[in-house]
Amino acid sequence: MPATADYLAIDLGASSGRAVLGSLDGASLHLREVHRFPNRPVELPTGLHWDAPRLLAEIKKGLALAAKSGATLAGVGVDTWGVDYGLLSADGRLLGPPYHYRDTRTRGIPAEAFKLMPRERIYACTGIQFLPFNTLFQLMAERRTSPAHISDADTLLFMPDLFHFRLTGVRRSEHTIASTSQMYDPGIGAWATDLLETFQLPIRALPPLAQPGTPVGPLLPDVAEETGAGRIPVIAPASHDTASAVAAVPASGSDWAYISSGTWSLVGRELSGPVRTPDALAANFTNERGVGGSIRFHKNIAGLWLLQECQRVWAAQGRTCSFDALREAALDAPAFAAFVDPDDPVFSEFGDMPARIRAYCERTGQHPPMTDGALVRCIFESLALKCRTVIDTLEALTGPVRTLHIVGGGVQNTLLCQFTADACGRPVLAGPVEATAAGNVLTQALAHGRVSSLAQIRAVIAASLRPDRYEPADAAPWTEAYGRFRVLIGP
Repeated sequence: MPATADYLAIDLGASSGRAVLGSLDGASLHLREVHRFPNRPVELPTGLHWDAPRLLAEIKKGLALAAKSGATLAGVGVDTWGVDYGLLSADGRLLGPPYHYRDTRTRGIPAEAFKLMPRERIYACTGIQFLPFNTLFQLMAERRTSPAHISDADTLLFMPDLFHFRLTGVRRSEHTIASTSQMYDPGIGAWATDLLETFQLPIRALPPLAQPGTPVGPLLPDVAEETGAGRIPVIAPASHDTASAVAAVPASGSDWAYISSGTWSLVGRELSGPVRTPDALAANFTNERGVGGSIRFHKNIAGLWLLQECQRVWAAQGRTCSFDALREAALDAPAFAAFVDPDDPVFSEFGDMPARIRAYCERTGQHPPMTDGALVRCIFESLALKCRTVIDTLEALTGPVRTLHIVGGGVQNTLLCQFTADACGRPVLAGPVEATAAGNVLTQALAHGRVSSLAQIRAVIAASLRPDRYEPADAAPWTEAYGRFRVLIGP
């Protein structure tokens, strides 16, 4: 076996996709981005959809660029966010373009679902937090609007599985991405077939499941020739992007929590088994599979989505603001002037985010932030305080948390990292930025025995990518702000 192995991670995030080349040399990992491309949904007459054909072309371009770079690829694997899927016919045709989770078709669907099965029983089956875009609810919406898609579906594939199918011709799903669906039992690691029977959803279309680090198959001959990569193996990484990111947390022991920070912030901790108690249900925590059979027990809260939407609106107005400029403007703005609940439904869809934030503040009796700096500070303080609410609940459910690890793109936001340490009153270790790509690469390496366990993955990360440390500042002003924030968001 060669001393160095190169793996290509395809990471499809909320605003961009990337092809990242990871070179594993013993206990050292080196990452290099070889291709970046936009990943925005497309608006069609039927709704908001993935731009799947273009993304497949970008994936192939990433493979071609990696091959031309001189890398000897040992594997390639795709990760994406959870819940979204495509339905395939028996001959491999998509039965309509895959929907994007921010499409509005699932409005009102959860209430319909609870008439068929109480939320308590759904949670007991799946342990998944209730979000309106969960795959279970998306399929119910699809059955209502496009019943032929449900009846004609031969295979349901989540988005990373769908891209793996286009690369290999093999129909298979991977546990971490399947576990986001609210159709999977995380305790036994299998599809929740009793639940699916109740909802009259197509059990026959569910693919076989594989662990992270399982080879899917070699590149199809035409793909191998088109990209120049040869018939290298496609390897299922931890295909849910958060699962790959959490695998790359450089932590040991059990008294830490993670914040996977990007468009969403996922705040939680790693456990050996699911927690499906009434208190966990009341707090709307989720139980998703991780690498090595672990459970990622966390809660989704809005992350940098609010800032990203503000930046999109400003750019459309011809005002492109660098992040450094926004950070300095936020530091110059008054502290704790106004807060928002980042998870209020008014912020969940594309739109004029600055106007929505100001309207929220007016509606809740606060002075709205009128400058860009005040708006950014409002967002960052609110995100940090919302993280503290989740950490408080997490401790009540699972025990003390002494350290927070932040991974993902949000690590580059040094002001938010410091605010999070201040609001939560705990040290923050921030990094790696490229956690998802690193976790993707290293779970691929499991297939070849180059790493043998989750603990060894983390040892490689710790040796290769050192995190930055943020110590909490004076607690008093943040404690007072937290009291006001809790009153604002309610119980």
